[in-house]
Amino acid sequence: MALSKRLAQVGRECVACGTCEKACPREAIRVACGVAARVDGELCVGCGKCAKVCPADVIVLIERRAGA
Repeated sequence: MALSKRLAQVGRECVACGTCEKACPREAIRVACGVAARVDGELCVGCGKCAKVCPADVIVLIERRAGA
C-alpha cells in the first residue's frame, strides 16, 4: 500500500494576493509576478493554514500518493 500525504492545491481562480504565502510556515507557497500562487510539493506538509486564510477560497488540501 502506497503512503499518501496531504498537499495544498491552488485553483485557477487565484487572485495572487499573497495572503497564503504569508501564512505558510514552511514557505511552500509562492506568488511571483502577480501570477497565481504555486505550491512546492516537497515543502508542503498539508497543514491547511493557506486554505484557511485564502480570501478567494480557492485552496484545497488533496491526498497525494508518495512518489506521485
